[in-house]
Amino acid sequence: MSEMRTELSQLGEFGLIDHITSKFSISQPTTLKGIGDDAAIIDAGSDSLLISTDMLMEGVHFNLSYMPLPHLGYKAVAVNVSDIAAMNATPTQIVISIGISNRFSLEAVDALFEGIHAACKNYNVDLVGGDTTSSVSGLVISITVLGRAPKSEVVQRNGAKANDIICVTGDLGAAYMGLQVLEREKKFSFLTQMCNLTWSNMNIW
Repeated sequence: MSEMRTELSQLGEFGLIDHITSKFSISQPTTLKGIGDDAAIIDAGSDSLLISTDMLMEGVHFNLSYMPLPHLGYKAVAVNVSDIAAMNATPTQIVISIGISNRFSLEAVDALFEGIHAACKNYNVDLVGGDTTSSVSGLVISITVLGRAPKSEVVQRNGAKANDIICVTGDLGAAYMGLQVLEREKKFSFLTQMCNLTWSNMNIW
């Protein structure tokens, strides 16, 4: 008799997180907030230490056919420091781990870290460590960010109240529209290449 199989798609991302973490409980008195917000909150004396992490997978979160490596490096840092800023804290340090295949050259790695360096400078955070490993499934970038804030100033999701002001920066929908343009250009470029290849083969005869 075959065992029951539950597809991960039935749970979704947040359902999977709830399933994994349901068996864990907080045991350390310094853990003020665990899973369930933009960042974990750790007691650091008069301040709170905030920690968050994000992973970017090639083919899932970015496409290198239209994502320049410096832009990707900058984005990888930005999406992490935003989690700290969302809780009204100041990002201070990051740790970076990358999985990279032999199709990338040293110059490509330099280009990636050019963007990471620019983001670190812009957000005033220090790169203080990390790890590198080989990858057979494309480029993988994982960043952990640390931040600090006075305990009384940390903002959590469960602290939202009626009549609170919600502020949004940037142009709403601009990133999505930009992605649609890039995907359209990618599809058009592929069709053009196929047409050129077909015409070239016809000319042979």
